[in-house]
Parts: sequence; structure tokens; C-alpha cells
Amino acid sequence: MSSYVFPIQTAFIIFVIASMFLLVPWLIYGYRKDGFFSWSRFAVSFSFIFFLMAAYCLVILPLPATRNNCAGHTANAVYYNLQPFMFVKDIMKETPIIWSQPSTWINMIKGRAFLQVLFNVLLLMPLGVYIRYFWQKRAFWKHAFVAGFGLSLFFEVTQLTGLYGYFNCPYRLFDVDDLILNTSGAVIGFFAAPLVLALFPSRESIQAKSEQIVEQNRVYPVPQLLALLIDGIVVVIITNLMSIFTLSNDIQDVINTSTAMVIVLFFIPWVRNGVTPGSAVLRFRYVDRQTSAPTLSALLKRFIAIYAPWLLVTMIQLVSKYAYPNYQDDITQPYLIWISLGVGILYFLVYITLFIHVIVVLFSGGKRSFYFDEVARTRASRK
Repeated sequence: MSSYVFPIQTAFIIFVIASMFLLVPWLIYGYRKDGFFSWSRFAVSFSFIFFLMAAYCLVILPLPATRNNCAGHTANAVYYNLQPFMFVKDIMKETPIIWSQPSTWINMIKGRAFLQVLFNVLLLMPLGVYIRYFWQKRAFWKHAFVAGFGLSLFFEVTQLTGLYGYFNCPYRLFDVDDLILNTSGAVIGFFAAPLVLALFPSRESIQAKSEQIVEQNRVYPVPQLLALLIDGIVVVIITNLMSIFTLSNDIQDVINTSTAMVIVLFFIPWVRNGVTPGSAVLRFRYVDRQTSAPTLSALLKRFIAIYAPWLLVTMIQLVSKYAYPNYQDDITQPYLIWISLGVGILYFLVYITLFIHVIVVLFSGGKRSFYFDEVARTRASRK
């Protein structure tokens, strides 16, 4: 089992790193496709990515210690097996079966050759399950066959070529039996998939919920927060562009960021009928709750409500940086300690308040709004 732990751990680390870059694009894609975030579809999609990484690492790892891995290989070494069903002979040779003695059956199951066969079948069974989820109908078992064979062939060629020439010699055997067993596993997984997929909502139910949410004109807090994150990224980009043409100091940085926030969070939605860069990506806009239109006063209040906490934190930073004298003596030292403590507590209170507020809104199921929408009496609308 230890030989399988390292590849799976490696796949998990790669998966976590990849997820950091894929999460936001996937959330945007999923929301634009369904109109809401389907966490069951999220689980299926990201587990599929992890499965592919785990299967690849299980087949490829561990790698040879050096690129020149030909030491110990004979000149006439054969790196492939093209005779099908050799695994049957290997099982019978390793653990002979006496059909009248059931104990020999158990020994066969515990044998290395049988476990190797079982591993190769199980390796691509999840692939068949995923294909059944994506295509649904039993008639698409051919997709599982082709995909299983293609992925298995990719693994075998990768091993035979020494990771496509990176290693001087192949470090695994190209085995036609692996192609047969891997492909069989994918097909078996396809037909066994309904047992697993019963735990997940069907694609039809997801589509029905999507149509219902669109009809109700509902925008949940998660896409609103994601839109605000995109707006923040645009603010950073504009700020950096402005810094190229302005002086580099703390005051000018505050002015540049403030200008960028005005542009992104007020001016753009004002001229674009309530649409910010982030809400444009996620296909909704901000409107007044009473008029269902993006009024100037509502958009201005919303901007001020977002801008005020940022300005408060920025002012605290500037005060803590410039308010202290360059010299310190026994008289001022106690006061500076208390000032530093007060600044730290204020910092903590601002951030913890915003954090708790965001968590409460996100887990409210759409029953609560973010504070800036409450202050401005605005809401997100698809229309």
C-alpha cells in the first residue's frame, strides 16, 4: 500500500495548487451556465480533475532517481508485452487453484498478480462513472470504451518512452494486458455508474432549478461577492497603470486607488445602467429596490459604503506610519505603546466585523444582503 500512498499524496498537492487557479474561473463558468452555483456539479467536476491527476501519478510515479536510468538494463531487454491475457497465466503460476479447495481461491485473491489485475481494472472505473454522468444514456458506453482505451494508451506510451524521452530508458513495461484491463474497468464503471450517481442531483433537476432561479430574478450572495472580487482586481489594475504616470509615495497611492474605485464602483455602473465589470462577467446589475432601476443616488451610496471601510483602514495605516516622532524618550514611550495597541485593536475590529458579516450573508441562503446594499437600498438583478 505504501507504493500507492506517495503518488496519491503527490496528486493531492498538485490538485490543491491547481484548484487555487481553477476555482474562480469555474465559479464564473458555472454561474453563467446555470444561473447559480451547483455544489454537486462542483464536486463532480473537481473530483474528476483529482481522479485524472491521481490516476496519472499512480501510473507514472515513482520516477527513476536519475535520467540515465539504463544502468542494470541488458542490451537485449524487452520493454513491452504484446501477448494478451498473460495476466491469467501469471495468476495461475503464482497461486495455483484447486477448485475443490476454496482456501486456494482466497490465496489467489491475496496474490500479487491478482491484486495487480484488480488495480488495473479499478484504475479507470471512475472514468466510466464520469462519462455516464456527462452523457447519461447507456448507448454512450462506446465513449467509455474509447476514452478508457485512449487514456490507458497514453499512460503506456508515456512509460515506454521514458516520459517522452526525459529518461534515457523506459522504466515501466508496455503491457497490452494493461490496455485490456484499464479499458474494461472504464466500461464496467460506466454500467455501474447509476449506483453512485443516485447520490447526486440529476442534470435535469439542475436545469429545472436554473430556470426557476432565472424566473424569480434571484442573485445569491456568492456571485455578488465574486463580482466584487473581480471589481477589486480591476481597481488594482487601474491603480497600477496610474502609478506609472504619477509620483510614487503613499499619498499619491491613496489618490490613485481612490480614483480607480470611483471609476469602477461608481462611474462605470452609472454610465452602464448599473453594471460593474464584475457584474458584467456574471450577467447581472445593481438597481434600486423601489424603482428597479440603477438610480444615481443609490449607486453613489453603494460606492461610499464600500469605499468608507477601505479609506478607514488606509488612514489607520498612514497614521501608524507617520504619526510617531522619529525620536523616543521615556515620556513618550508609554503613549506610543498605547497608540500602537489602539491601532492594532481598531484594525482587528474592522477586519473581524467585515469577516463575520460576509460569513453571515453567505450562509443566509440569500435572506440577507451585504451591508453596502442595505445602506444604498440596492439589489442585484438579472433584468
